[in-house]
Amino acid sequence: MAWSQDEERMLLQIERHLIDEDPRLAARLDSFNERARRREDGRRRREARDQEPPSRRRPRRSTIIIMISWLVIATLIATLLVLVLRHEAAAFPL
Repeated sequence: MAWSQDEERMLLQIERHLIDEDPRLAARLDSFNERARRREDGRRRREARDQEPPSRRRPRRSTIIIMISWLVIATLIATLLVLVLRHEAAAFPL
């Protein structure tokens, strides 16, 4: 619903008065409004992304980090097993 011209004029007067009386509070309110706007934009982007077909969705950053971590852990375990088995084979010649 749109504001009437009188309501907009009154709001502008209130805003100017607030800025003149307490600029620190006005700056804090501007900062809060900007953060709320960014958060709302992010929420809308996430909702739009979730509505995309599954074949077009990209994995999230956290999913990629977890997959890489598991790959590194599996590689380290395999490397340690190869080293231990090679060492045991050298220690006990047949």
